[in-house]
Amino acid sequence: MPDRPWQGDACSLVDEYRAGRRSPLEELNATLDAISTSQLNAFCHLDVESAQRAAATADTTKPFGGVPIGVKELDSVAGWPDTGASVVFRDRTATHTSTMVSRITRDGGAVPVGQTTSSEFGMVNLTRTTLHGATHNPWRHGTTPGGSSGGSAAAVAGGLVTLATGGDGGGSIRIPAGFTGLVGLKATYGRIPRGPSEPLGNLTTTLGCLARSVRDTARWFDVCSGHEPRDPLSLPRVSGWEAKLGTRETTGLRAIVVRDWGGAHVADACWAVIEEAAAWLAAAAGLRRADTDTSLPRLGMAWSLTGAVMLAWELRDELPGALELLTPEGRAALSYVDRYGAEARGKFEARRVTLNERMASIFSDVDFVITASNPDVAFAAEGPLPTTFGGVEVGVGNNGALTFPANVYGCPAISVPVGVVDGLPVGMQIIAPHYREPYLLDLALRVERERPWTLTALPTAGTAR
Repeated sequence: MPDRPWQGDACSLVDEYRAGRRSPLEELNATLDAISTSQLNAFCHLDVESAQRAAATADTTKPFGGVPIGVKELDSVAGWPDTGASVVFRDRTATHTSTMVSRITRDGGAVPVGQTTSSEFGMVNLTRTTLHGATHNPWRHGTTPGGSSGGSAAAVAGGLVTLATGGDGGGSIRIPAGFTGLVGLKATYGRIPRGPSEPLGNLTTTLGCLARSVRDTARWFDVCSGHEPRDPLSLPRVSGWEAKLGTRETTGLRAIVVRDWGGAHVADACWAVIEEAAAWLAAAAGLRRADTDTSLPRLGMAWSLTGAVMLAWELRDELPGALELLTPEGRAALSYVDRYGAEARGKFEARRVTLNERMASIFSDVDFVITASNPDVAFAAEGPLPTTFGGVEVGVGNNGALTFPANVYGCPAISVPVGVVDGLPVGMQIIAPHYREPYLLDLALRVERERPWTLTALPTAGTAR
């Protein structure tokens, strides 16, 4: 039996299975042992018996056959806790399994180990809840892996599992990926179906994974993408994500490098790393540097308010008693609803229209926007959300300002590891027009091949790719 979980990517783990050098049950047992001794607090629920049964009968001819995965706390699995990462619903149990989890297990052959921690109701880029406490960044204990898919990111970057599910409604895949040195693709809205029985809300949330490699990400979308009737806004299936990696011509495509995307302030040290990587990528991929107006309407409060309205509806039978059970961020969100009322939704839609017009205009002049995934490196695991970035006081609204625009517009964006500052990862975000994920994956693949990143926070000699 291996003494630790596989430290390469998921695709190479499948290769090991098929070559007979490793077995799914051995890998699962190593994973469970590692989780039991981990100090990351990345998992909040384990389903050991079901995982052992799945591993013992795993079909390794499937794309992820026998690969242990983490499932984000906000993704439903029938019979597992359905808490929303909140004490308010700590006794609730899921009655169905989400479409993505069903596909990655049934069609992909992956083995769900358990739930990874999330921020409460997925509201903030900090994974610390009253229900589970703080989750830690494997690159430095005491710092956050981000949120809301923070447990997934910590588990993958921390060497516990090679893959975990994620969701991105305002940056919740890209932000943790950037903080933990992983690949995080937020796809075009509707690429992977939501549901079943899932409210669409403010139409910003997309599903995906936290991964160590570009090919893992591409294979995930090969398995999970495609229309599902219970999500009427889901997109038709597109195949060949992995097979066609690296085949697209990028020479002559236009890119603009933007430090203040979405009105954000990015710390000097982080921007120096990103600017150098962006210049290298433009030269290596033959991109033509462009210049255009990239100003956008500020969206932070408008986006937050629409989420808060949905939260107030979900908690309608629990209030006001549930207020004292929520995290400070949850209580603040509900106070916004009381303060601004139903008109918040109208204001958000007006800003969405303005942003849609601006984004369409920008992408008529450029093919890619290159910016930061986060305004600074990871902050304290216990919070609060920072207001100072690189020594400059900006305000709490700076958190997520870089990622919100792609969610509201519904276009794809990817976070790629490009370096470290003070020993903590820095992610570069590349944004493209709708349906252009394959080009984002190819640009990320070029970075991966020519400027390879560390696959986990604690690399070991001989780690396979």
